[in-house]
Amino acid sequence: MARFANILETVGNTPVVKINRLAPAGVNLYVKVEAFNPLGSVKDRLALGVIEAAERAGELKPGQTVIEATSGNTGIGLAMVCAAKGYPLVVTMAEQFSVERRKLMRFLGAQVVLTPAAGRAVGMVVKAVELAKAHGWFLTRQFENEANPDIHSRTTAREIVVDFKGERLDYWVTGYGTGGTLRGVARVLAQEMPDTRIVVCEPQDAPLLGSGLAQARHADGTPAAPHPAFKPHPMQGWTPDFIPKITADAVASGVIERVLSIPGAEAMHYSQELARKEGIFVGITAGATFAGALRVCAGAAKGANVLCMLPDTGERYLSTPLFADVPADMTEAELAISRSTPSGQFPA
Repeated sequence: MARFANILETVGNTPVVKINRLAPAGVNLYVKVEAFNPLGSVKDRLALGVIEAAERAGELKPGQTVIEATSGNTGIGLAMVCAAKGYPLVVTMAEQFSVERRKLMRFLGAQVVLTPAAGRAVGMVVKAVELAKAHGWFLTRQFENEANPDIHSRTTAREIVVDFKGERLDYWVTGYGTGGTLRGVARVLAQEMPDTRIVVCEPQDAPLLGSGLAQARHADGTPAAPHPAFKPHPMQGWTPDFIPKITADAVASGVIERVLSIPGAEAMHYSQELARKEGIFVGITAGATFAGALRVCAGAAKGANVLCMLPDTGERYLSTPLFADVPADMTEAELAISRSTPSGQFPA
């Protein structure tokens, strides 16, 4: 146990947990549970990294408003960091993302400006850029800001290296989202654990990397248009409708061994399986990455060590299809249990 000067000191140092009931025989499957960050996702690292880098560079002034386009987790992380440091925060978010994400950001003191669903992620990015220019706000630019992968090189990657010190790490499996985790960790593994094979997962309905098609972008790295291979998918925050510059840089570095495409139904299935068979409560994106890790395990040598990133908590998805079949009222089986003893009965 330790005492911390503020909540921001608790970001990182998330646990690596062995999978027991869902892991195939003969392979050691581990997950890094980023829901242990204070606001429940890997994006807490990004938020802290970009704000503190801007402070060091003098780009963010005391009391200046911060703005970012987000599907939710980055905005929630930024809301925590800005609350702790005293910065006002405005986020732009496409209206299709889960309602609980909006409420969490507003509860933390942020203002949430919704953009039409038809504009998807590109639309919310355009709106954030406009607002930053119009009001003189600091735009964190999570999709292009090198402070994003840098904090993963300093924290996430170092934690993985320490956790597997003296052992092989045969595979590291991740999604990409902004590309920060992918690029920041992959470059450290390539240098310090070069035998680790890096596998990236993306939605089957939006195979942006798998398509081989380039992303149109402006000179500053922001997307010029949606990627032609994008279609809507349920993995919120896992793949926007463009390839972020940081992700493209990771691909160009040649560190990725392969890219797996994961169906939405499989992602939701394994999110539920992790909860029900391992007691690990995570979201759809985590279920998708875990599905990819199981594919890797199926082809791995006996005794291989596989590490899978689980980016966020399942509580971000209460209003999404992930919980559509979870009733609020008692099921017939639960009613039968209740009726098996006389007390606590409800009127018919």
